[in-house]
Amino acid sequence: MPKMTFINTDGTRLDVEAPNGLSVLEIAHRNGIDLEGACEGSLACSTCHVIVEQKFFDQLEEASEEEEDMLDLAFGLSHTSRLGCQIIMSDELDGLVVSLPAATRNMMLETG
Repeated sequence: MPKMTFINTDGTRLDVEAPNGLSVLEIAHRNGIDLEGACEGSLACSTCHVIVEQKFFDQLEEASEEEEDMLDLAFGLSHTSRLGCQIIMSDELDGLVVSLPAATRNMMLETG
């Protein structure tokens, strides 16, 4: 089974099993990792923003326009930022490393 590594904001690393077909967001939730996912993976927020290690970022399909729009709302954006709900594990991504950003912005909780 593929594995992946989450790097917390304090620099600690957590290696976990990452079943094929699950999103990084689902894997985080299964392992008690503090990756919010306020919209439950419906591509309506940026709270599952992760920073992907460059060599894996280069293997991912390009982000959709909808994902790019949500990433524009994320704190701590980097050139390898993606939404965890949009990264689906596969054998090709075995060893994936993602870092959690220092903060997130939950637009779903903000009121007008």
